Amino acid sequence: MNSFGMKLRFSTFGESHGKALGCILDGVPAGLQIDKKYIQSELDRRKPGKSEFETARKEADAVEILSGVFEGKSTGTPIAMIIYNTNQKSRDYSNIKDVFRPGHADFTYFEKYGIRDYRGGGRSSARETAARVAAGAIAKLMLKELNIEVMSGISEVNGIAAESFDYEAAKKSVIYALDKNVEDAQKEAILSAKNEHDSVGGVSRIVIKGAPAGLGQPLYYKLDGVLADAMMGLNAVKAVEIGDGIKSVKSFGSQNNDQIRKDGFESNHAGGILGGISNGEDITLNVYFKPTPSIFKTQHTITKEKEEVDFALKGRHDPCVAIRGTVVCEAMAALVIADMLLLNMGSKIEGVKKYYQ
Repeated sequence: MNSFGMKLRFSTFGESHGKALGCILDGVPAGLQIDKKYIQSELDRRKPGKSEFETARKEADAVEILSGVFEGKSTGTPIAMIIYNTNQKSRDYSNIKDVFRPGHADFTYFEKYGIRDYRGGGRSSARETAARVAAGAIAKLMLKELNIEVMSGISEVNGIAAESFDYEAAKKSVIYALDKNVEDAQKEAILSAKNEHDSVGGVSRIVIKGAPAGLGQPLYYKLDGVLADAMMGLNAVKAVEIGDGIKSVKSFGSQNNDQIRKDGFESNHAGGILGGISNGEDITLNVYFKPTPSIFKTQHTITKEKEEVDFALKGRHDPCVAIRGTVVCEAMAALVIADMLLLNMGSKIEGVKKYYQ
């Protein structure tokens, strides 16, 4: 499947070393002001080659809107966007044409389809996430109309964890660090791994502020379930926590319950979601990225003919994929919340009558 969402649904297309990649976003209400400069600014946050902490591949990631927008506003029809690839170096992958890279989807794609695009991983490449960021930018424009904001940052790199979360500071950090007190240590860990031809993992922390209570469907389209689905669908993500997540298993119910007063909840261990439905508090997630599997050390693997070989990778790769990944997490969270808002509009008869009267 290459599509996501229900009322607000998007599909992406394209490969890492193909001519272009892009998305079709369907379900955007008519009349939304489409700020192309803002969409481009979101893509600029994710694009490669901005610093020594990212892949050296230089891509402008310039977005072109093909349909669904007229005189600067959405028309209610599908919005199609395209981003052309301009800096492919497919020859860097010629040595893995018949070899499966450890930690990558090479082996599983070949087992499933009997064919694979070995140039940068093809469809399985994280390059595809540029299209998700473009779609997410439009979702953010929708959320802005309702004073809902999605923010993120890097809370942990290679075990070096933040003790405080400053989302505004993260916007100015080259690695989107949430805690400036550990930012230098996190940078050092990334560069140290890079110099050793290795990589490190990281954790993205996302907060959604201003979301109303009532978002999410009972049982089979729960808000936390869909958010987890959205994040686990990203390259290199291996775990997702809502609220306190794993830490909650170490506490008592009397400690973990968010007690309620007439003016709101006394705490937010649940991360803003109860029974799969938002409760009006900040929605918080932690998304765990494994170390980038593209490393430049000699590794053991097999060929398509099941021959055991040693090989060394070439190319340009992120030493910590979580850095640019946190921008994609934001985009996916925005798409989920926007979808849930549209789904929730008909949950009460009063809402339906109000619209049609």
